[in-house]
Amino acid sequence: MSFILSNLTNLAAALWFITCWGGYTRYATWKGRDTACLASVMHLYREDWMRRMLLRDNRIADASVIGNLERNASFFASSTLIILAGILTVLGASDRALSLLADLPLVQQASQSMSEIKLLCLAVVFVYAFFTFSWCMRQYNFAAVLVGSAPMIGERQVSEQERKAFASRAARVISMAANQFNFGLRSYYFGMAMLSWFISPWAFMAMSAGVVLVLYRREFHSDVLEVMVYTPTEASVEMAKSESSI
Repeated sequence: MSFILSNLTNLAAALWFITCWGGYTRYATWKGRDTACLASVMHLYREDWMRRMLLRDNRIADASVIGNLERNASFFASSTLIILAGILTVLGASDRALSLLADLPLVQQASQSMSEIKLLCLAVVFVYAFFTFSWCMRQYNFAAVLVGSAPMIGERQVSEQERKAFASRAARVISMAANQFNFGLRSYYFGMAMLSWFISPWAFMAMSAGVVLVLYRREFHSDVLEVMVYTPTEASVEMAKSESSI
């Protein structure tokens, strides 16, 4: 009876984890359509970036920024492969890993088959993260090609409407790459939460809900978001306050 109850608890924890991850992803996408969030605000800044790029003859700095963004995704993709190698190594020596976990306090004892299932689930999370980061890298490559094909200032055959359309397309490609990078980071967050599954299913469910709260706070109510959505009038007021306090 206790064995069946333990399996049902683990199944409920896994379903709760999937609900938290998938539910928050859908909620953030839906809420971001009409509410200021990091993704929507950054997209506006990317559109401004692309419009200003079209006014410059020298685009070396723009290409360098995209290269730096691509290297960030490349770093996480490489790190994900190292994490996967570690998980597979532990999976090959699960009996030794179980003996180490048994010595830790507050760790609920589980069978070897259940522990291997947990490791496989953790591996699936980071496999998804790897594919997400690798797709992000490719999209930044596409953005670099777009920057290279951007019309120059002196091209009179390119109309203003075409320039605006190009800036909008380039900003969308960069935002799509940034969204994939964001999905990969979420995989890391939820992968860290899954580590608590080896303690107990209840801790796993609590950590999954905690990750959702952290992501929501950072995406919709963070200090950096408040700074980025400042209007010029608000910025002038803040500057006046700072100057009067000196």
